[in-house]
Amino acid sequence: MFYEVIPEGKVEALTYHYDGGGDNGDDNSDSLFPGQIVTVPVGRRIVPGVVTKKVAQPDFKTKAIIKKLYSRPLPKHLLDTVRFIHEYYLAPSGSALSLVLPRGVEKKRRKTEQMFGSSLLGAGDSHASSRGASKTPVATGVLALPLALPGSEPPSMKRGSHLPTTAKTEHGSVSPEIRLNEAQKKALKGLQKAPGATKLLFGVTGSGKTNIYLKMAKNALERHLSTVLLVPEIALTGQLVRVFNERFGERVIMIHSRLTEAERHLIFEKILMTDESLIVVGARSALFAPVAHLGLIIIDEEHEGTYYQENTPKYSAIRVGSFIAKASGASLVLGSATPTVEDYYLASRQESVVTLTKKAKSSAIKPAISIIDFKDRDNFTRNKYFSNSLLTAISANLNQGQQTLIFHNRRGSAPLTICENCGEEILCPNCFLPLTLHADEYVLHCHTCGFSENVPAACPKCGTPNLVHKGFGTKLLESELCKLFPGARIRRFDADNKKGEGMDALYSAVRDGEVDILVGTQTLAKGLDLPRLATVGVVQADAGLALPDYMAEERCFQLLTQVIGRVGRGHLAKAEVFIQTFRPEHPVLKLAADEDYLGFYKYLIAKRRRAGFPPFRFVMKLEITMKTEAIVLRKVRELVKRLTKDERLMISPPQPGFHERTAKGYTWQIIVRSRSRKALLEACEGLDQSFKITLDPMGLL
Repeated sequence: MFYEVIPEGKVEALTYHYDGGGDNGDDNSDSLFPGQIVTVPVGRRIVPGVVTKKVAQPDFKTKAIIKKLYSRPLPKHLLDTVRFIHEYYLAPSGSALSLVLPRGVEKKRRKTEQMFGSSLLGAGDSHASSRGASKTPVATGVLALPLALPGSEPPSMKRGSHLPTTAKTEHGSVSPEIRLNEAQKKALKGLQKAPGATKLLFGVTGSGKTNIYLKMAKNALERHLSTVLLVPEIALTGQLVRVFNERFGERVIMIHSRLTEAERHLIFEKILMTDESLIVVGARSALFAPVAHLGLIIIDEEHEGTYYQENTPKYSAIRVGSFIAKASGASLVLGSATPTVEDYYLASRQESVVTLTKKAKSSAIKPAISIIDFKDRDNFTRNKYFSNSLLTAISANLNQGQQTLIFHNRRGSAPLTICENCGEEILCPNCFLPLTLHADEYVLHCHTCGFSENVPAACPKCGTPNLVHKGFGTKLLESELCKLFPGARIRRFDADNKKGEGMDALYSAVRDGEVDILVGTQTLAKGLDLPRLATVGVVQADAGLALPDYMAEERCFQLLTQVIGRVGRGHLAKAEVFIQTFRPEHPVLKLAADEDYLGFYKYLIAKRRRAGFPPFRFVMKLEITMKTEAIVLRKVRELVKRLTKDERLMISPPQPGFHERTAKGYTWQIIVRSRSRKALLEACEGLDQSFKITLDPMGLL
């Protein structure tokens, strides 16, 4: 018999024959079904692949399918998703398949090993490495499900049966009923009645979206349906994960970046081979878990950029999740206090926006927000980075045992080192971007490629010792605060934290009152509930507004709203925010200070409509990098000349890439827009292979 198979890799579907036999403990059937995972030869390599369909005998010689790896095929919705990513994002079919199959899926694993100590546990459990764990079986928090053959019913629950109104926790105790307040009940009903597969839960910070997620997941379990819960980053959403684990411990599986290849493989196998309804929690890749009977997908903080994969195959988890929901008959719930303008527009047109504007805690308060003009130096007589009013608030918090969060979305000490004599900038030799000073090490680092070097004693161009460091980052702010408040316990939270300082441990220290002042980047802005936090200081709120990108204002608003949302959550009677900016009259900053998302949406959607950006046009970015700029210019001009013949396309003038010059050469880009996505796809036909295609990019930079 002959079958079309998608092999893993940068290839398309190929035809093979299969005569049965050589299988891995399966049912000895000679037939294969769509979604069956097999191994096949591709050139001199043996790679995993997936059967797509049975075909007639071709008029050419075929190679044999070597082995069927599992008796159970992939769920149909995942096979459909591979096709969707191939067609929608122009990704090779084999590359799209790599999103679904774990690395090393063709390898045999020793299932007697204690692999599950850190993989099938919820966030509230031990994170001990499997390599150092005891081989004694662990029951606490481990998903111990019986394997089931295709079509068989799981022994613990026949299809159509229901869970009791309470669910067992990881410790065997009974979890109480999930209680919703009236606003949450209304929102839940709205989500259940909203048309279409995709619904948007627009809930302000602290409104209790998590309770609604819990209730929907419980309802799905009662109907013997599985839930996939996506979070932006496991490390930054530990609280949400812990809540799910406490409620549904035995049913929760976590998929995260700390898993080894073997752990990922065994989790994949466990999920694939059971009929039990599960709750799979993880970042973007959890979307491709091979759960049976998928009933619900939840994407929390749906506005986060981490839901877009920048590496090939590029895709948006929001768009792919929407497709999976339609393909599987599941519901997709997008949750955010600051949904993307594009998603809010699309959901509102479908009348599938559900709003939750009331804070869950009656003790929650609206923070007092002050916008402080950085240009007025009378506001900064005590320190050039921190306004007088912010410093007064920090002092008061220290006296009262309360905490302060200082936010600045730039790490390091100074982002620019320049010679005052000749103007020479110290650049990365690989990226040709300014190196950032890290004063604690007195080393210059490149935050793009990781290059580092000691600070030179003199200018490498003119030889004078007149090098100065301009700008500021979180390390400089930390050192300034240490001088201003020598007795305070100050901790910095950013990507420069030393290895071993996990976010869980740092968060625990803050929650337990072991930190007085937190200094950090966007790491601190997302999802953390800090009960002792009274004050937020945003050091320079307009830092990202000047970027030449249609997404710049949206990112700035979202980040500010998230930072402001860290206070006023009902723990303290005081909540204040100080927003320092060179542009105090900018509408984005004012709307963020007023916590007015709908006002911001109206402001930005009008700009997008006038300028012809999403959601009113589709966008494609074409980039090319060559060793010489002359070749780049010739190729981009040739392409623009060809594309301009298509009247459906709006083509921006070619321009240097944001990182114009790197060790690979010179990069230029062309932005193409159209009301028709099909027109963009057709424009790529016959495209010079030197160009890199990005459809629906998260921005223009």
